[in-house]
Amino acid sequence: MVSPAHSPHKGKQPSLSQLRAFTAVAEHLHFRDAAAAIGMSQPALSGAVSALEEALGVQLLERTTRKVLLSPAGERLAVRAKAVLDAVGELMEEAEAVQAPFTGVLRLGVIPTVAPYLLPTVLRLVHDRYPDLDLQVHEEQTYSLLEGLAAGRLDVLLLAVPLGVPGVTELPLFDEDFVLVTPDDHRLGGRTDIPRDALRELHLLLLDEGHCLRDQALDICREAGRTDGAAVTTTAAGLSTLVQLVAGGLGVTLLPRTAVKVETGRNPSLVTGRFADPAPSRRVALAMRTGAARAAEFEELAEALRGALASLPVRVLPAGAE
Repeated sequence: MVSPAHSPHKGKQPSLSQLRAFTAVAEHLHFRDAAAAIGMSQPALSGAVSALEEALGVQLLERTTRKVLLSPAGERLAVRAKAVLDAVGELMEEAEAVQAPFTGVLRLGVIPTVAPYLLPTVLRLVHDRYPDLDLQVHEEQTYSLLEGLAAGRLDVLLLAVPLGVPGVTELPLFDEDFVLVTPDDHRLGGRTDIPRDALRELHLLLLDEGHCLRDQALDICREAGRTDGAAVTTTAAGLSTLVQLVAGGLGVTLLPRTAVKVETGRNPSLVTGRFADPAPSRRVALAMRTGAARAAEFEELAEALRGALASLPVRVLPAGAE
């Protein structure tokens, strides 16, 4: 047996056309019928099979004046040739599917202070408009989402911006105001003109380290003139716990408006207050890898989300907003 390293046919690769011709002959055992089946002239078909035999270094057919037979090698290799052609067909089908927008898997990362309040709208949009999209949702903190995006574990993110991260493109969706959540007997409860400087001395409850909402709230407090030494009690891992602590009289907190209905609606002992204009706010966006292959798809998704989210208490931003 000649080793592959010393095969006289090493480097000769059969073409798909040759494999297709041989497979047709193996199926029909007749050159004219095989040629008609694949739309090839009979001389071209015969030449393709001969070229394949030369490339492989084996005789595939036994030709007589009356009929065509497969040689023992031909019988074995016909199975392989068909498998190769089937695999190529599947490859082409997969390529066509990939080219079709909003098909296949989309791995969406969402921060915890957005997920419970926006996902119902996002999931309904995807279900109704993109039924062939396999949406997979991952709820993680911002730093973990950005790592996943950079590593290719995630495709697109839904989170608060600006991120200021090189290689990440932000597609702003909306701005939303923060409100002050207090016990129902608090002096600021229910007001619609709370000045920002009221935050200077309030006993403020915030999320744990690592939540971007904590950092945003601290930035708002610093802008209001609050000193770093003012009391800030950090005891909650989620917004639901925060508002329960407020209901228990342990302090007050800031909530984005999209979270208010879910988090305060079931507790009559909680009251929300609105800040005087301009109210402190946050911006939420889709984020993708700069130059992502599906960039056009993500931009279309962002525009669809802007329309779907317009019914929420937010200020939807136009495409291209800075």
